[in-house]
Amino acid sequence: MNLLIEWSILEHSQWKLYVAKTSKGLCYVGSPGQTFEDFQKYINKRFPTAELRENRDALSPYIQELNDYFDGFRTAFTLPIDVKGTPFQEEIWQALQEIPYGQTVSYSEIAARIQRPAAVRAVGTAIGANPVLITVPCHRVIGKKGTIAGYRGGLELKSFLLELETADKVHH
Repeated sequence: MNLLIEWSILEHSQWKLYVAKTSKGLCYVGSPGQTFEDFQKYINKRFPTAELRENRDALSPYIQELNDYFDGFRTAFTLPIDVKGTPFQEEIWQALQEIPYGQTVSYSEIAARIQRPAAVRAVGTAIGANPVLITVPCHRVIGKKGTIAGYRGGLELKSFLLELETADKVHH
């Protein structure tokens, strides 16, 4: 039996993002402006045998958590994620999840955290391969001098997320 990947679209103010899940958890959060073909190509590359099926209800709890985050009501995600990568990528993605809400770290700090201080470029590549934007908070990694460097979701979304988290408007 083929792997079933269910998907839907999260729409929030100016953002429209494809989101997808396996039976184990959220496996993908897309970029603004992405076409369905781009989304399909990405999923087919990562999960060659998967069947894609639109299912708003199945994605509803994930979309709700993301909307709550966008609205400033949520600083952490509780639903499971299902991210597969190389052991190195998975180690990096785990390190990203340990960056607290509203804080940023540099690529070299992430490299130091995983005891590979010379691997800054490889760290950047692994961060760029993060399939679950926002939930695995790669937007919290910035350049050493505080520059907002590359982001799969685009620099506009990255800036928006960083401003959202530092605006200190989280509602409790």
